Order: sequence, then C-alpha cells, then structure tokens
Amino acid sequence: MWRNLDGRKKEAVVQVVYSVGGCFLFALGVNLIITPLGLYNGGFMGVSQLLRTLIVSGLHIPVPAGVDLAGIFYFLINVPLLYMGLRIMGKGFAVKTLITVGIQSLCLTLVPVPASPVIEDYLTACIIGGIVAGTGTGLILRGRSSSGGQDIIGLCCSKKYPNVSVGKINILMNVCVYAICLFMFNIEIVVYSLIYTTVLAMAIDRVHIQNINTSVMIFTKKTGISKAIMEQTGRGVTNWDGEGAYTNKTSYILFVMISKYEVNQIKQIVHSIDPHAFMIFTEGCSVDGNFEKRL
Repeated sequence: MWRNLDGRKKEAVVQVVYSVGGCFLFALGVNLIITPLGLYNGGFMGVSQLLRTLIVSGLHIPVPAGVDLAGIFYFLINVPLLYMGLRIMGKGFAVKTLITVGIQSLCLTLVPVPASPVIEDYLTACIIGGIVAGTGTGLILRGRSSSGGQDIIGLCCSKKYPNVSVGKINILMNVCVYAICLFMFNIEIVVYSLIYTTVLAMAIDRVHIQNINTSVMIFTKKTGISKAIMEQTGRGVTNWDGEGAYTNKTSYILFVMISKYEVNQIKQIVHSIDPHAFMIFTEGCSVDGNFEKRL
C-alpha cells in the first residue's frame, strides 16, 4: 500500500505521523517528568498550568485523579488565537493547527500525572523532560504544523511586521509567565523552570530543520533542472556554463538557496532528470537580500 502512494501522499502521511507522535511525546515529557515536580512551561502552556494551579490548589475544586486541567485550558486559550491565524495565515494553517492543538490538548489531559515524581532530582528532570518535550514540539513543527499558543502570534506578527519573529514573541511570553511564577512560588521553582525551558528550546532547534538555510550547487550535463526547480519549489536558480577539467565536456552549474526542509525535494527533482548529477549542500548559510523565509 505504501509503495502505491505518490510522493505528495507519502509526505502527507509522514507529516501526520510527526505531528501526532510529537503531541504524545510533549505530553509525556510535561506530565510524567515536569508537572510532578511543580515546574512550569513558558508561553501559553505555562499560563494554562498556572490556571490549573489556581483552580486545584487555590480554589480547591475537585478534579478526577490523574487528569490534568492544563490541557483543557490550553485548548480554550487557543480558540481565539486560531481565529487570528485563520484571518492572517489562511485556512490550511488554521485547520492543521486546530487538529494538532486538539490532539495535544487531549494527550495532556489523558496522560496521567504521577502522584510522586518519576525523576526526583530537579536538574536531571529538567534535562530529560526538556529533551523529550522539545523533541515532541520539534516533530510537530517538522510535520509543518503548529502547537498553537505563542507560535500562532509569532507567525502572524512575523508575516505582517518584518522585524518581529517567532523567537521574540516566545521570549516575551516566557518573561511574563516566569515573572508571575516568581511572585507565586520560590525562586528555585523559577530557576529550574528556566533550565527546563532552555533545554526544551535547544531540543526543538535540533529536531526542527525548517529555518536552517542551505545553499545547493548542482553539477549536471542535462538541461531542464533549473526550470523544474523554479516551477516545483518557487525558488530562484542561478546558472553557469562550465567545463569538466578531465573530460573537457560542457556541464551546467546551478546554484539555489533553500531551507533544509526542502533538501529532499531538491534531490528528487534533480535525480528525476539526471540520476548522475553531482550536488553539494552547505548548511547554516547567512542570507541577506530577497530570500523567502517560509513559515
């Protein structure tokens, strides 16, 4: 059955697996490792956890054992944000994000929170929890979806205002959440929560490859590759005429700048026209000029 699917359908299936698996991993990291120690996420997930603490510990409202209200609050907070995403980013983004947020909220609600910490050492829990939850979030982003919250605000703002980035919005939200934690809890909780959030961010960057710029040089003896790349990816291509030093035969040199997420697509396009083409990929390039940052 898998062999009968075309490239686009296979990619869609892989994206779904990334998103669903990422939601489950994030819930495992937060509920099993971080929540039992009383630590908090940044952003709107942290706001949801603070609301849960207020309901359960402050107002003493009974909640079924093992159920975490943070997942429910997180979904409710995302409803107006999804409407904003629909207006600015479009229907496709809003629908995919709604499904992802729904799955993540369900996982956060149903994955049980242990009565006693699985890992009792705070520093160890921050590192392992950050890696697990960060890997989950990175997989969601790698599946070309969003886990909602401040990511929606960041993407919408970065589309309308060039100087605003998703990272800047994340930092602002984290400062607000941990400032509230500083007034509600002791400084130890805040410090370890910051360590956890830092590890989580590093894990996200390791898994999420969408924003890693990659330059590609293609050496081929066949024509038509430039046109195929421009038509199928929308990226610009620069061409040179070259000559092999050993064979003295004419060859074509192509240069294109892409994100790392598009590497496999470029390989498929080139190999479909010239299976013997030679390609060089250079990651982490700094770009200044008219290069589209695809969110």
